[in-house]
Amino acid sequence: MTTGIVGLGLIGGSLAKAIKEKNPHKVLGFDISESSFLEAKLVGAVDERLDDSNLSSCDFVIIAVYPSAAVNYIKENAARFKKGAIVVDCCGIKRGICAEIMPIASENGFYFIGGHPMAGTQAWGFRYSRGSLFNKASVLLTPPDGIDINILERAKSFFSRLGFAEVVFTTPGEHDRIIAYTSQLPHAVSSAYIKSPAAAEHKGFSAGSYKDMSRVAKLNEDMWCELFLENSDYLAEEIDSLIEKLSEYRNAVKSGDALALRKLLEEGRIRKESIEKSRGTGASQK
Repeated sequence: MTTGIVGLGLIGGSLAKAIKEKNPHKVLGFDISESSFLEAKLVGAVDERLDDSNLSSCDFVIIAVYPSAAVNYIKENAARFKKGAIVVDCCGIKRGICAEIMPIASENGFYFIGGHPMAGTQAWGFRYSRGSLFNKASVLLTPPDGIDINILERAKSFFSRLGFAEVVFTTPGEHDRIIAYTSQLPHAVSSAYIKSPAAAEHKGFSAGSYKDMSRVAKLNEDMWCELFLENSDYLAEEIDSLIEKLSEYRNAVKSGDALALRKLLEEGRIRKESIEKSRGTGASQK
């Protein structure tokens, strides 16, 4: 099987490495950065350059670039994809991409499935990619309605062989709604949190809590700005909800209301324990 990968950054580069390490298929790669492509070629993550002349040879194509670039690439190359090929993007939002691309895929005879590997680091670029990045992670897939079950099985098998522990099928809307909470809100909160004047004075006064809260403030602002704005309705709802809840804590602290504050903290603990119990992930907190 031949796989084409567009974008050889952290995700695309890690996928290329995982394919070569676990399923020695032919990998064609493309990146707008010539140095990233050459590095990928040098370490054996890709076999050849992906271009107009060989895109049609790919059975599986992964688009690992920003949302707008992903849409543009697929539109510009719609007629070049192999008939029956599976094309999957790796963007952190799904509604806009799927709405634009699914009709184009149907018209041109290839299958488009929205995708989102739930793995990453605060660093980006091919130099930080690794084939083990997806081990025990999940990947979210948003296929079109009525797609052939055999295509879904092919997609599931492809990602499972790369180390993903779980392949979750969902809808674009459900993906964007939940991702606003689990991914986008934490990045927004971390970015705001690190702007406190106290952040510059934390040395010697911080441990795990500071590291956990501040880790994803080190982000790619170009990519996250695009993701936030493409999912602005759901993300704004989550930010509003958080502000409302934080206001309750602030009011209890400012008024010295120990009973109210204790109740808020207790509710948070119980909520966390309930979620862990339902998922069988109950780890004790010290």
